[in-house]
Amino acid sequence: MVGTLKAAAAADLLAKPDVEIVDVRDDREWVSGHIPNARSVPLELLRTNPDAYLRHGATIVFVCAKGVRSLQAAKMAERLGYQAVFSLDGGTAAWAKAGLPLVAERTAAAA
Repeated sequence: MVGTLKAAAAADLLAKPDVEIVDVRDDREWVSGHIPNARSVPLELLRTNPDAYLRHGATIVFVCAKGVRSLQAAKMAERLGYQAVFSLDGGTAAWAKAGLPLVAERTAAAA
């Protein structure tokens, strides 16, 4: 069964070894701010070949902007036999609201 995690519980879980965080938002959303140490795998890409992007045996926390796409990704992973899968309830919006850090990508300034 897919679990959902509140931001504080997700932060605690992410501090443990062998836990991956997979951000399923699109590239534009990713550069605006993502959870530290997350990997960007947009949901559409993940759907094409989940086993290429996910690791069996790891605990996987999926995240998106508000929790809808991450729940879809977690349910898909569970159907494919991944055991410990979670969705971040409220997504990066809830993470930021809880005062947890987001990393924004910097774009190069025009020369």
